[in-house]
Amino acid sequence: MSLDDLTRLRERRADDRAALDRLLDEQLTGTLATVTTDGRPWAVPMLHARDGDRILLHGSTGAGALRQVAAGSEAVFAVHSVDGLVLATSMFEHSASYRSATVRGSLRTLTGDEAWDALDRLSDVLVPGRRAEVRGMLKKEVAATVALALDIAEDNWILKVGDDDTDEELFEEGVWTGLVPLGTTYGEPVRSPWLGEGYEVPPSVRALVQRSGTNE
Repeated sequence: MSLDDLTRLRERRADDRAALDRLLDEQLTGTLATVTTDGRPWAVPMLHARDGDRILLHGSTGAGALRQVAAGSEAVFAVHSVDGLVLATSMFEHSASYRSATVRGSLRTLTGDEAWDALDRLSDVLVPGRRAEVRGMLKKEVAATVALALDIAEDNWILKVGDDDTDEELFEEGVWTGLVPLGTTYGEPVRSPWLGEGYEVPPSVRALVQRSGTNE
């Protein structure tokens, strides 16, 4: 079986690179998977950031399987978003409005200034402006972190897009059908219990919540 294309419902494959970028940018986490040297599967959810034509990841240098991926083992990074539930005239035809993507390849370990820049980029994507509100990274902290990059090439990704609504041909009189949208937003920030009343929510956090509320 080939992993280069969908084996069923091929009409749901999308070749729009901009749509892939949007999905990667919208989702904070994805799943990195590989096969370890003893032949066993390994997968872990990870925070990520898209930086142009590459996906940036990071983790502890103490993670054994992560070290294997960093050494060049073939890996897959997958993200998905469920955007709504599609309600049809029968339970068999019920579905979901979704987008999913996989990017395959060998990860590159970033070192030196490139590692520092990648970790800064991750911070800027996850919470823009937060780096200016906290102390900078220490050398020992960067040394304890493995920074990785997975290149997005022309032929190493698959984007699949699910239904936005049920098929009109399946319509039956008297049965409501349609789409129930599903979204994700940030809630009201909760102050750490050891902080005093004088600590205000910083600008980076306020902006994060505001952008989420307006779906920008």
